[in-house]
Amino acid sequence: MSKPYVRLDKNDAAVLLVDHQTGLLSLVRDIDPDKFKNNVLAVADIAKYFNLPTILTTSFEDGPNGPLVPELKEIFPDAPYIARPGQINAWDNEDFVKAVKATGKKQLIIAGVVTEVCVAFPTLAALAEGFEVFVITDASGTFNALTRDAAWDRMSQSGAQLMTWFGAAGELHRDWRNDIEGLGQLFSNHIPDYRNLMTSFALAHQDNK
Repeated sequence: MSKPYVRLDKNDAAVLLVDHQTGLLSLVRDIDPDKFKNNVLAVADIAKYFNLPTILTTSFEDGPNGPLVPELKEIFPDAPYIARPGQINAWDNEDFVKAVKATGKKQLIIAGVVTEVCVAFPTLAALAEGFEVFVITDASGTFNALTRDAAWDRMSQSGAQLMTWFGAAGELHRDWRNDIEGLGQLFSNHIPDYRNLMTSFALAHQDNK
């Protein structure tokens, strides 16, 4: 039985970036490291572009997990930043849950490292509390395809929607006419081939003037 189409709404969504830490990033093997970091930063740019409330969190920074990827702190200098002292599941941290609920948003866009723990656990907990959860698969990473697929199955069977950052951006934007150049520039910054499309569009548009 098919489920009703629940689409992302830029007016009702918040972004949760969970444990994108320098130590944990070294564990990601199911996607090329450079592509992975590009995808994470693409999600960050989407959050900025659509003005979505964004929450950063880390786990046990003083241990082997390491500090937050510095680019995220630079992009979101004023965002809530929850350095969890030890809770593996971010939803077990009271400050994190308070920050999420303080956004007043019903939809949560989640990405993190590693997929079957740092992403799956808060996803399942948020679903249990009635949130709509959208997991950005290509900005979440783990050891291998086996552990990734098991996590994807567990989350999707519980009601999470699995998406890519590009799909999420398109669904949030809804209509190209809202801002062709702005969204096109965001895509161009993270997809080299898309820059060719935007260059061709700009030249054609110029010729038609």
